[in-house]
Amino acid sequence: MWDALWTNVSAATLAGPDGVGLDGDAALGITDGAISWIGARSALPAAPHQLARTVHDGGGRLLTPALIDCHTHLVFGGDRALDFALRAEGASYAAIAAAGGGIRSTVALTRNLSEEELALAALPRARAMLKEGVTTIEVKSGYGLDVASELKLLRAAVRVGAELGLEIVPTLLALHALPPEFANDRAGYVDLVVRELIPEAARQRLAVAVDVFCEAIAFTPAECRRALKAATDLGLRVKVHADQLSSIGAAELAAEFGALSADHLEYTTTAGIEALARAGSVAVLLPVAFVVIGETRKPPVPALRAAGVRFAVATDCNPGTSPCTSISLALALARAEFGLTATEALRGATVEAARALGLEATRGTLAVGKRADFCLWDFKHPQEFGYWLGLNAVHTVVQAGVPRANP
Repeated sequence: MWDALWTNVSAATLAGPDGVGLDGDAALGITDGAISWIGARSALPAAPHQLARTVHDGGGRLLTPALIDCHTHLVFGGDRALDFALRAEGASYAAIAAAGGGIRSTVALTRNLSEEELALAALPRARAMLKEGVTTIEVKSGYGLDVASELKLLRAAVRVGAELGLEIVPTLLALHALPPEFANDRAGYVDLVVRELIPEAARQRLAVAVDVFCEAIAFTPAECRRALKAATDLGLRVKVHADQLSSIGAAELAAEFGALSADHLEYTTTAGIEALARAGSVAVLLPVAFVVIGETRKPPVPALRAAGVRFAVATDCNPGTSPCTSISLALALARAEFGLTATEALRGATVEAARALGLEATRGTLAVGKRADFCLWDFKHPQEFGYWLGLNAVHTVVQAGVPRANP
């Protein structure tokens, strides 16, 4: 007998040939936190109460896989409201960073907080994501910039997940910015990251992947290559912040290492697109950051689509360039600014987001054997994803088969 059965739902499995797989009158069975049956309600092998201990009536609502936020910097200290004000006055991202704002200001605030304080500060942000149907969140470090502080950030991220029952995917953002104590010793800092930070994160099993910020204002391809090699040598997956502000070969670097994803991509070239297509790396689009920093050059979505590159959508939640916890807003902006279809938007926060984290075997679609993380929505049809601005249409969030009464 199944633990639970959901009936009278319109299920978008996201596994059909059209990318949606919509069944207007479906049922879904759950056993031990995983999906044990899914199909048309009329195909159930017996009456619902003969099949499951608990039967839920979905009220005809739309049911989809739970959402996945595959690129966040959720854990940090303080805020960067001053940076936002300076941008409104015309200052560029690079100019703010050069003046002592930007990432380094968050580093100073973050280093002063304990692991517990960092987790407590992040909890409201994580709860807001959960309320919008997100049950899996990638959380990057990158605001500590020394060994102890970076590991502290990763441990704080895990604490957030334990508190809320969320699946946290911790990623070591090994090269994010140059810390003040290494202002005149770039090589020394890269050595510290490669020889101490990455090995220690791997030894303590605090990260499943390593990310780098490969950008003209951050780290060069050669510097990032050292970090990515150190990560892969230790069995960690890799990701790259690529081509956000300029084109210096970051997408090609991501492809060289078979990265799970290359993220941002506003300035990616044809060569970068072709490299990502060959490598099978996911292009993670971050439209909130695009809007907040006032970027005008859009990621080459039509070219990515034509090349067969898969793309995901995420909030990029961070204090400086994307102070956003709303995946629904990110999806709406991806449609309005980048031209994604409703299907691409929904798959971008489910199927492709799972792929961008290496979780496609257990997340992202509704299929037998996958974790029973799903949402019921007050939507009539999947075309409404990314259509509404500011509307949270989540009715019920289910995590590992258990409904959340008040996420």
